[in-house]
Amino acid sequence: MEEPAHPLAVARKARRLTQDALAAKVRAAARLRGLRSGTDRQRVRKWERGTQPDEDSQFYIADALELPADIVRPDVWPTWLPLTTDGVVPLGPHSTVPALREALRTAMDRRDFLTISGAALAALAADWAAGSTAALAQARDGKPVDDRLITMIEESARQLAGLATEQRQHTAVLLDAHLTTVTELLEHGRPAPTVRLRLHALAASLSQTVAWNRFDLGRHTQASQYWIAGLHSANAMGDHDLGAGLLSDLAYQAAWRHDHTTAASILTHALTRAQHPAARALLHLRLARTLAAQQERRPALRALTAAEKHLSDASTDRPAWCAWMSEADLAVDSGQALLDLGDTGRAHQLIAEGESLLPPARDKTRGVFLTYRAASYLSLNDPEPAAAAATESLILARRIGAPRCANLVRDLLPRFQPYRHAQGVPELLQLAAA
Repeated sequence: MEEPAHPLAVARKARRLTQDALAAKVRAAARLRGLRSGTDRQRVRKWERGTQPDEDSQFYIADALELPADIVRPDVWPTWLPLTTDGVVPLGPHSTVPALREALRTAMDRRDFLTISGAALAALAADWAAGSTAALAQARDGKPVDDRLITMIEESARQLAGLATEQRQHTAVLLDAHLTTVTELLEHGRPAPTVRLRLHALAASLSQTVAWNRFDLGRHTQASQYWIAGLHSANAMGDHDLGAGLLSDLAYQAAWRHDHTTAASILTHALTRAQHPAARALLHLRLARTLAAQQERRPALRALTAAEKHLSDASTDRPAWCAWMSEADLAVDSGQALLDLGDTGRAHQLIAEGESLLPPARDKTRGVFLTYRAASYLSLNDPEPAAAAATESLILARRIGAPRCANLVRDLLPRFQPYRHAQGVPELLQLAAA
């Protein structure tokens, strides 16, 4: 088995530096501090073969690679270095642990400087769509893993994910700890094949849950890395539907950030391998939303039709990650797509219908739906019910700890300015400013 490249070599090559060029930059970084470094090509080569640089040299290396000094942690060299050239760990038979490690390090070191381009995400989706599932990598050594420990983590993770929305804001540290433990077991344990499969399933589901937590907090780079890590685990398991779901989450994030070209590309690749009707319904619905945002009317309407058909074909036995998909989601997202396409009346009707169907337990989704309702009322030049819906959404978002929903309301505030004397609008503006 070919050994993965050393993180220093990866970072160096990402910046198109030879070993000589990196050595020169290290010496220059030392001179900027009024110091000297004897780094040359031979020393860089030794570092890339496992020799640990001293503490000062590690800070020079960060300068040379244009990395922020506050991520340097000399005691854990080379783990503070990025593991990828573009933020995306390539899929492969031994890629799950590196992808999980990259996600955990990104969160720990706040590596928001490592932005992931839309092109890199689309390429990852294409690689997943074209590739075959790799056999689960087996550890050659390490301590055995008791399946009772895995059962305990599974049950705990299930309970944490099943908490009421308002309580989930308090679970981030626990989920991170579970995922770290699972990563350690995959990397250093020697589990039986069935236990290893369960560990990959845990890694995928925990990564997805943590990613949504980071996304709701606006930490987009961290969210991307966790979704990518989950995709690696799903690919190792051979779970194509879960892999498609994780790709669709990355697409949802891209669309949220108005990168609809990337979102559409990712979703198109995800649809090539998704099989379960509920999974395909969700993918088509998200594709419809991003196509409508680009004013591609006919493809968007075709995607909405496909989403409706697949949802009607879906049984109650659904993958856990899309078990929540319902008529309420279909109605509201269809309405939002139609709103983007200019069909205001029908859009308003569907959004109202969908919101009425939403179960009480889905408070975060209700907050998002309320902002859609507010937007649909504004499109009808009806500011009073729009203000009522936006106010309800903002209060709900603050109660359950959902900054993403609060940001949706804030994005609507400029549209309320022409109606600042209408009933409820001054109160909304005052609440948003508080």
